[in-house]
Amino acid sequence: MPARFFENEVKSQLKDKRALSAFLDGLIHTYKKDVKKASLSFIFCTDDFLLSINREYLQHNTLTDIITFDMSEKAHTLQGEIYISTQRVLENAEKFSVPYLHELHRVIFHGVLHLCGYKDKTEQDQKKMRQMENKCLKEYFNQVQA
Repeated sequence: MPARFFENEVKSQLKDKRALSAFLDGLIHTYKKDVKKASLSFIFCTDDFLLSINREYLQHNTLTDIITFDMSEKAHTLQGEIYISTQRVLENAEKFSVPYLHELHRVIFHGVLHLCGYKDKTEQDQKKMRQMENKCLKEYFNQVQA
């Protein structure tokens, strides 16, 4: 695939982007089996930048940690842009008493799971999404620590 990572006025602090990209490629091919070609762009940004996107494209006037856009136009192709506020991720990491990089990876996996078809609008969907995020976190960190 490989995923591309961009930092817009922030530092994501991501480590080993190559391993993460490979994991995401496997994730996509596991949960969206019809995809033959995938292209993901992760844009790490400020709260203000993501709020402006939320207002302009989704007509929401709220802070969020992530916005995922499915830009796919062809069958068997997955193309997405995933915008992540590192400020929001840091605040959520503190709120939930988890390390920043753990929360950052959770949000990254959340965005990719959306592109794979997982939703989070209902309570049941949210529960399934959390289960999948936790599964991804466990598999990824077991893999990179091995």
